[in-house]
Amino acid sequence: MAKHSIRVSAFFPAHNEVDNIGPLTEKTVRILSEQVQDFEVIIVNDGSRDGTRERADELAQIYPQVRAVHHDVNRGYGGAVKTGIASCAKDWIFFTDGDGQFDVGEIPLLLEHAAQFDAVVGYRLDRQDPFHRKLFAFCWGTLIRILFGFRVKDLDCAFKLMKREYFDGVELKAEGAVITVELFSILTRNRARIRQVGVHHYPRTAGEQSGGSVKVIARAFKELLLLYKRLKT
Repeated sequence: MAKHSIRVSAFFPAHNEVDNIGPLTEKTVRILSEQVQDFEVIIVNDGSRDGTRERADELAQIYPQVRAVHHDVNRGYGGAVKTGIASCAKDWIFFTDGDGQFDVGEIPLLLEHAAQFDAVVGYRLDRQDPFHRKLFAFCWGTLIRILFGFRVKDLDCAFKLMKREYFDGVELKAEGAVITVELFSILTRNRARIRQVGVHHYPRTAGEQSGGSVKVIARAFKELLLLYKRLKT
């Protein structure tokens, strides 16, 4: 099978994911080496305290395509995504979460559309999260559609492939979950061609979820309203 000619920077935010980043990194390296001519993999350690930092550095020593970038303190999901995007050197950016709930073996599903589109974004075919997270996601998605008019099946699905050129020189502001709204705002404002692709989602097998707390959810809604105000004025 011929490889895709595009150059890909893949990254994933990782906060206390010491048991997940090894298998995720190794599989990402293997899949991309089979699929594209040139790539890099960036582990964004977001202030972890469980050994993620040390494991990320070990992986960077083992694989020449892997780099580890560290936050000394936890900056949140948006902060990790911003660091990941800023660290990318290739023409295309792929990112997923460091918790292993997505199968990077499905990256080819995105790559096959790269020649015709500027961004290829996944949507979860069957979201494997607790009920309260699904409820939050429904309310969150409904509010975003009302405020921004996005017609996206699963805005926060962490399985995205995008041309880096749309974000070069752009100062991203969001620090939390709102980062995905900001990314889509940039893509739609620049009339990017976007393709949506169904991908599988799996239960977390190691580590603990941190995005479903009341504090995190309240902060996300506050940041969303601030972003809406900023973009609409």
